[in-house]
Amino acid sequence: MSEIKLTESAPTEDNGEEKDWAAAKAFFDNLKTNKPRPPKPRYAVTIAVSSRTLFNMVKERKIYQDEGLEKYVAYQMEHESEPLMPGAAFPFVQALMNVNSRLRQLYPDSEELFDIVLMTNNHAQVGVRLINSINHYDLSIERFCMTGGESPIGYLKAYMTNLYLSKDSDKVTEAIEEGIAAATMFTADTDNELSKTQLRVAFDGDAVLFSDESEIIVKQHGLDTFFEHEKEFENKPLAQGPLKCFLEALGKLQRKFIAKNERLNCPIRTFLVTARSAASSGARVLKTLRSWGLEIDEALFLAGAPKGPLLEKIKPHIFFDDQMFHIEGAQQMGTISAHVPYGIGQKYHKGKLIEQPPKKE
Repeated sequence: MSEIKLTESAPTEDNGEEKDWAAAKAFFDNLKTNKPRPPKPRYAVTIAVSSRTLFNMVKERKIYQDEGLEKYVAYQMEHESEPLMPGAAFPFVQALMNVNSRLRQLYPDSEELFDIVLMTNNHAQVGVRLINSINHYDLSIERFCMTGGESPIGYLKAYMTNLYLSKDSDKVTEAIEEGIAAATMFTADTDNELSKTQLRVAFDGDAVLFSDESEIIVKQHGLDTFFEHEKEFENKPLAQGPLKCFLEALGKLQRKFIAKNERLNCPIRTFLVTARSAASSGARVLKTLRSWGLEIDEALFLAGAPKGPLLEKIKPHIFFDDQMFHIEGAQQMGTISAHVPYGIGQKYHKGKLIEQPPKKE
């Protein structure tokens, strides 16, 4: 899984890199717009978003699918002065920017900030419309990766990515296989008013923050065996799942606010929303988080009840889950959701085994 980057106590970088960053700082400091400069990647929490998650590009996608690449690029160039509409990741990105603003107030010289990278396989000619749209909404996105039809996954590690969000489930699966936290984003069916002052992130537990080891027991041996197993191994931490390192990164930034006596006014809030039962299998989850040195602000154990109604109250900017029926339920209740295609749950839907296509010889 992707690792948390070094803190600012790390050894001094070489002189060439320091000169480059000094020049970049001077450039941004002299801008009349006072646009904040991006932080150094080695210290930042880097969020890579695809163009189709940041903006609503359904119409443009249809042109590409129906009429081909050349017509698609031509359309984007003809309409490059028209800003694209916000997409599923847009409120999340705005919330990240708000956290950065608060961090800069408390730590003016800190490099430990969110850094948002646009990671897309779009042709460079489409980049003008993307840049114009980003500037229209005054988004702080300075780093782009436009790969001209090639998969951008190979660049994620080079960009030191902590989280990758895309509409393409195959690319997301590829990123997870490379050890990078990733999820496929889905737009909510209805609009919920989200917080403008606090980033709210909700996580499922098994196969998201934790490995799918316990879920395998549920699927293969049933709930009674699962409860017995969790009781027996209550004091043995679960292995980490694909999103553990992202929770860890959020916790690192939360502690910066706590250090300034801002715990009650922290602009980051995290939620565990799990189908587990608290009394029967909850202790192992909480003890695992404790063993990792991580805190979760709110833990909701639903004992198999639908997650949608609780998420409607939480109003997260993003909710991560490994099972599509939870994603679908959240969408219907107005929650922006992100599917994590990891673990044994991908072989099931609503508890039933999905018929797998026969393997080719």
